[in-house]
Amino acid sequence: MKTTLHSKNKHASGYDFHTLCKVYKDLEPFVFVNSYETQTIDFSNPKAVKALNTALLFAYYHITYWEFSDQNLCPPIPGRVDYIHHLATLLSSSGIKENIQVLDVGTGATCIYPLLGNAVYDWQFLASDVDKDSLENAQVIIDKNRLSDKIKLIFQAEVSQILKGIFNTSDKLSATMCNPPFFKSEAEAIEATTRKLKGLGKPSETLVRNFGGTSNELWYEGGEKAFLHTYLYESSFFKEQCFWFTTLVSNNDHVRSMKVSLKKLGATEVKVIQMTLGNKISRIVAWTFLTKEQQKDWN
Repeated sequence: MKTTLHSKNKHASGYDFHTLCKVYKDLEPFVFVNSYETQTIDFSNPKAVKALNTALLFAYYHITYWEFSDQNLCPPIPGRVDYIHHLATLLSSSGIKENIQVLDVGTGATCIYPLLGNAVYDWQFLASDVDKDSLENAQVIIDKNRLSDKIKLIFQAEVSQILKGIFNTSDKLSATMCNPPFFKSEAEAIEATTRKLKGLGKPSETLVRNFGGTSNELWYEGGEKAFLHTYLYESSFFKEQCFWFTTLVSNNDHVRSMKVSLKKLGATEVKVIQMTLGNKISRIVAWTFLTKEQQKDWN
């Protein structure tokens, strides 16, 4: 299984279960030695996955509290921090190395990108979501980790909107980031879960998602493509208020239509950054509307 992580990613060589169990005792019951004589967990078990990712946060990112409902999406830390590292590389290549302000679109109950971005690079975050319960949970995590001066939450009242209603006229952001909903409907999400469980050699009758996920996290009317094109369109209203707009794109077929739309909207530069974690291939698409002169004058 191929794993290609950013050179700064701490998890490129696998997991040190001895260290992880030491900092988070609740992981211990899920760790076992497999037929290859290596320690691992059952990645089809949502409780094991949650314990592992909690342990990673505790051990490597100075987080001391990270609780959320089993119904919420449990983000895999190695992949999430990879996005953070790639975004840092992008910002650095544009001369943006300090006073970095990032908007996390759809932060969810776990608030994972702001936690990681602040822990690794001391970035400041605005974080939006359409779900009030998720934001309430995220605020508890922020408060218990004493990060209320670093991470500010914003409720997106309009489910159909992404950036509208979030950006203020005075905002000047280094970047946005987003992990869009993948699916068009619950039925499509269930079908994908069935395929994943089959790949893990597990029966699909129970349809337990090993990374969890609520409706707002997993599907959007029209699916990923519809979400992305709304995001692109709304970004064009804030051309000079953000240097780099970025998003994860699960389906590579969407990249071409994004490039066509961005050209029509007046983007001056579009970058596609490949990401691979295990057998999952994804990519970050980044775009800016700033001219070379505006980019030069940004700082």
